[in-house]
Amino acid sequence: MAGLFTPEFLSALCFGSVTAAVPLLLSGLGEQMSVKAGVMNIGLEGTVLAGAYCGFLVALTTGSPWLGFLGGAAAGIALGAVMAVFCVWFAMNQTIIGIALTLSMQGLTSLLYYFQFSRIYPRLPAAQRLPIPFLSDLPVVGNGLFNHHPLVYLSVALVFGFLYLYGSTFLGLNFVAAGDKPAALDAAGIDVMMTRSIAVTGSGMLAGIGGAYMSEVSAGLFIPLMSAGAGYIGIVLAMLARGRPQWVLYGAVLFGACLSATTALQVAGVNVPTDIIQMLPFVMVMVVLVIFGRRASPPAALGLPYLRGAR
Repeated sequence: MAGLFTPEFLSALCFGSVTAAVPLLLSGLGEQMSVKAGVMNIGLEGTVLAGAYCGFLVALTTGSPWLGFLGGAAAGIALGAVMAVFCVWFAMNQTIIGIALTLSMQGLTSLLYYFQFSRIYPRLPAAQRLPIPFLSDLPVVGNGLFNHHPLVYLSVALVFGFLYLYGSTFLGLNFVAAGDKPAALDAAGIDVMMTRSIAVTGSGMLAGIGGAYMSEVSAGLFIPLMSAGAGYIGIVLAMLARGRPQWVLYGAVLFGACLSATTALQVAGVNVPTDIIQMLPFVMVMVVLVIFGRRASPPAALGLPYLRGAR
């Protein structure tokens, strides 16, 4: 137990928390955008998994992690477009389509992995880090919080970008109107279907990048079902954040710390059954839902299909 309080252990815990939080943050921000526009993207878990596979495959083939992120984004855009076609344009049930996408990606990526990599187990080289001058030299937290892959800093900056988007741009206001008052948006001459499609496709893109980060940076390899609930936690974060991107960031760090603690406690040899340790992140999800879930206020038209011209 004494090893839990060493500077090395605490620094590793901080580093792991940030690393685990990035896919949750990107997924949560993407889902928040989709929810604001009135579409619940339940397929986010499958999108993260598809992004992880495609990102790893592209990075392994080209040797470029940034092209891998583009590959993950492309996979996310493709699945987001599928979600938009079926749920926005064909007005099909969002929950059913989302679950179908997730199950499909779980099966497809596992099958592709088996045929391509099950005998060679390839790994990517260690991801580059970009230490922030002076801050990365701080004791304990310096290396853990300020010495990460550049995508970590871009993900945090994206939070401020979404704050500006929702508060100061017509596109952001259109997203909000598409989820709250789609008929009013339609009456103003704005295409509700296209607005929702952009939001859903964007949510898929962010989740795909989050999956690519998971396989390229966090793990350096792809394994079947490696998303391990990250997409579902992203959905929870989006619902509990009540439209505030910064709350998604806070929640992602909280759940990232739980995920990191799961690994850290096992490495430290804490005498607690492994199954109990691995339950920690999901127990935290349930606790947060019980405490804050009743205060969540989803958009009025969330999950409801919209017919063009309807009033």
